Amino acid sequence: MGARIKGVRIAGISAVTPRHVVENDQLSQFGEEERVKLINTTGIARRRVVDGDVCTSDLCLEAARDVMSAAGVSPDEIGLLVFVSQTPDYVLPATSIVLVNRLGLKTSCAAFDVNLGCSGYTYGLWQVGALLPSTGARYALLLVGDTISRIVSDEDKSALALFGDAGTATLVEVSPDAPDIFFDLGSDGGGAKNLIVEAGGFRHRTRMSDLERQAGRDGNRRSAVELFMDGPQVLNFTLREIPKSVKSTVAEAGWAMSDVDAFVFHQANKIMLDYLAKRSGVPPEAMGFSIGEYGNTSSATIPLTLAYAFADRLAEGSMKLLLSGFGVGWSWASCAIEVGPIPKPTIREVEFQTA
Repeated sequence: MGARIKGVRIAGISAVTPRHVVENDQLSQFGEEERVKLINTTGIARRRVVDGDVCTSDLCLEAARDVMSAAGVSPDEIGLLVFVSQTPDYVLPATSIVLVNRLGLKTSCAAFDVNLGCSGYTYGLWQVGALLPSTGARYALLLVGDTISRIVSDEDKSALALFGDAGTATLVEVSPDAPDIFFDLGSDGGGAKNLIVEAGGFRHRTRMSDLERQAGRDGNRRSAVELFMDGPQVLNFTLREIPKSVKSTVAEAGWAMSDVDAFVFHQANKIMLDYLAKRSGVPPEAMGFSIGEYGNTSSATIPLTLAYAFADRLAEGSMKLLLSGFGVGWSWASCAIEVGPIPKPTIREVEFQTA
């Protein structure tokens, strides 16, 4: 589905990660040769992961404070908050509502959660962009992040070294003169079984037996409340759907591929991104990367990469960007958007006090 959003712009971006760094060349679950191969194929040298009871909301809370401070926006000016994550605080209530209180926003602020992963940032931009002009408020907060490390088995070598944790905040502003934003959105639930945490919802309530790790067909041990990922199926889906989505979105914006200043894709792994760039016709020098330093941070990867790779350029002037999130679901959303100049996007590492 195509969509076009008018009259809003991105006014700020910030990201927060935990201070705890895990070096992939130190993982005891892998032999020395395995570690070298792992880093070369995934492109992931290190990741930031949470400790103790730190949640995605804690990371997003700090990121929201950072982006409001940088833009000079007070809590009273926020009329909409959307929290996009697959790792919320609770089954209920919605984490977004709790964050309204923690941030000191007005009780008239509208807030809701969105349960999306890899496509979550671009889907969230579409939702916030469509809704904000109807609220009468000037600003919205899009808070996007995940702490996937908390649901990955340390006996699952297929996923252990991939996932980092991060929370991000994007300030969206009503701006009648802003360039239009173009989206291509898609979903295919036929891929649900290939990237899933089976137990813990209401289709499969958690039983005691679900907490016990079992060896899967791939030889990795994980429980039913931990992440299962079929990597080859994820790659097949990505190469089948995303090049079409990227090219369609660029065309709908009236751009040529050469008009795009940077392409920022969900940071799944380096080999997938290289294949995707080649299949989509993206010049290697136009690709944005953060995966080597932060790993796959699920829904947070796109704003994290914008802050990591393009902070100076976004602070100095406008960039034409093609953003594309894709994965769990299957779900995907691509976006052609002009961003900048904005306050210099930041990434801050935070040491949290844990219980």
